Amino acid sequence: MVPALMSRGRAGRSGSSRPRSLPALLPVLLSAWLLGGCGGPEPAVRDYYYTLEPPISVTPSAHRLNATLLVNELAARGFVGGSQIVFREADAPLEARRYNDYLWEESPARAIAEDLVSALRAARVFDYVVTVTDRAHADYLLGGELTRFEHLPTSEPPRVAAEWTLTLVDGRERDTRFSKTYLGEEPTQGHSAEAMAMAFNRLTARLIGQAVRDLQTLAPRLRGGA
Repeated sequence: MVPALMSRGRAGRSGSSRPRSLPALLPVLLSAWLLGGCGGPEPAVRDYYYTLEPPISVTPSAHRLNATLLVNELAARGFVGGSQIVFREADAPLEARRYNDYLWEESPARAIAEDLVSALRAARVFDYVVTVTDRAHADYLLGGELTRFEHLPTSEPPRVAAEWTLTLVDGRERDTRFSKTYLGEEPTQGHSAEAMAMAFNRLTARLIGQAVRDLQTLAPRLRGGA
């Protein structure tokens, strides 16, 4: 698997460090092997951190709904809830694994919720879009669960996949007004870890854009706040 053989290095932001290809890495691996065989010091192990900053583009609503929306962090179970990037190989489709040295700067579930907040504010769907830390009264609650966010490096072509469900609840009557699953795949433009991170960002932007448009369509059928 190509990504697992890339060099390790610190990358504070997505794409700020470019992992080397396998041919460029072979001399480094050979040197490390020779040092290990001669009792030399082990090479330092460092991590790559990538940021989920999807390039989201939304069209502002013609009219805002006179209501406050509270967006909760998405729930996530298992590997998908952690910071290590999850991958799945074609010859073992039922086995999810994690990269040791490729990590998200922030867990995807939290990052997606934050990006959704920013997109909804830019789209002007509701008068106010808040989070739990704002401690504000909310007319509607938006939450959900991230169930898939993984790299498929050995697929043809290599790609990333994501799936999450969003549910909108009326905060006054506690009834569900909207629930939908968003899922998709995005090919990587290359075999590097940087290409993987960029594909995750493109896919996340596309799915969040779909969610925002769905809420814009729904908003006129919702009642405003008190």
